[in-house]
Amino acid sequence: MNFTGSIPSHSTTVRSLRSALILAIALGMVTGCHKTASSKTAADSTAPAAAQLPPAPTATLVAEPLAVDLGQSVVLNWRTTNATDVTIDGLGSVSPNGTQTVSPSSSTNFHITAKGVGGTTEANIRVTVRVPVAPTVPADSSDSANGSNMGSETVFHENVQDIFFDYDSFELNAEGRASAIKAAAYLVAHPDIRVIIGGYCDDRGSAEYNLALGENRANSAKTALVNAGVATARIRVVSFGKEKQFCAEDTESCWQQNRRAQFSLDR
Repeated sequence: MNFTGSIPSHSTTVRSLRSALILAIALGMVTGCHKTASSKTAADSTAPAAAQLPPAPTATLVAEPLAVDLGQSVVLNWRTTNATDVTIDGLGSVSPNGTQTVSPSSSTNFHITAKGVGGTTEANIRVTVRVPVAPTVPADSSDSANGSNMGSETVFHENVQDIFFDYDSFELNAEGRASAIKAAAYLVAHPDIRVIIGGYCDDRGSAEYNLALGENRANSAKTALVNAGVATARIRVVSFGKEKQFCAEDTESCWQQNRRAQFSLDR
C-alpha cells in the first residue's frame, strides 16, 4: 500500500513544543507587566491631593483728594479680599469694603490692616493738610513816635500765633491747643506783655449769632492761656463777629481763615 503523506520526525516535534512553550511564557510576562502597570496607575489615582494653603488677604486704601486746606474733608475708600478683621488707624474696626469722609486737622498717614486665615496685609495713604498762615497785625503809627522796638512785635507774633476754629465751634482742636501752649510759654517768660484776643467768624449766619460765637472763641483762647499759667489780668477779649474778614472769597479755605482768635499786643 502506498502513502502519499509523510510522518514528522521526533526532533521536529520537540522543536515545535519548545517554541510553543517559549511563546506561552512570553505572553504571560507581557500580561503580568500590563497588570502591574495598570495596578500602579490605579493606586496613583487614589492618592490624596496635596493640601492647599488659604489665600493671603489683599488691601488697598485711597484718598480723594490727597491734599486739602485745613477744615476741608477727604474721602477714604478701601477694598480688601480674604480678610476677616479690617482696621484703619483712627477709625478702628471697619467693614472689609467701605468709604468714609474724614476731616484731618493735620497731615496724616492713614494705615489699614487686613487680617485673615492666610495672614496679614497692610497699606498706607498720606493726606497733606495745608494750614493757613495767620496774617500779622500792622504796627500802630504810635510805635515809631514812642520809639518802640518793632522787632519785639515780630517776635511776639512768631510765638503767639492766632488759633483757628472749626465751623460753628469755639472748641480748641489739637493744633489750637498746641498754639496756646506755645503762646503761654512765651507770655510767662515775658510777664510785662499784655494781650488782646479778638474773636472772629466767617460771614455765614446772623450778625448777632456771630458776635456771640466770636466772644466764645476769644474766651476759649483766653482760658487756654490762663490754664497754662498766664495771669488773667494780662488778657482782654473782644468779639468782632463777622464784621471784619481776613478773606472775602466764598470758599472753605477762605472761611477757615476768618474763624479765629487773633492775638495782639495790648499797649
